Amino acid sequence: MASITWPSPFPLPLEQGYSEAAPDTSLRTKMDSGPDKLRRRYTAAPRAFSLRYHLTRDEVATLDAFFVTTVRSGTLRFNWTHPRTGAACEARFLSAPKYSPDGPEATAAVEIEVMP
Repeated sequence: MASITWPSPFPLPLEQGYSEAAPDTSLRTKMDSGPDKLRRRYTAAPRAFSLRYHLTRDEVATLDAFFVTTVRSGTLRFNWTHPRTGAACEARFLSAPKYSPDGPEATAAVEIEVMP
């Protein structure tokens, strides 16, 4: 596991905007005739998540500092709790968090991938 841990306490992601994609480990090859051939390319691959958080100003500052400083603009892995299963896992950012104002608070859109 990584030596860095996701900020705690931190709110749970919103149900609206949550998506999780199973890893695609297959390789499809077109044939001259008949159906495509399909085979497994990898035995493990990252699982992608799109998450939205409703955050206070302080929580936005915490998430921003975590991304920019702690995980060095998303280049380092961190320990994270899977929001659906509650399992501990190792993750990394797919892209920088995006913030949208929501009254005195903000909504943060985060893309994360969980490592196999």
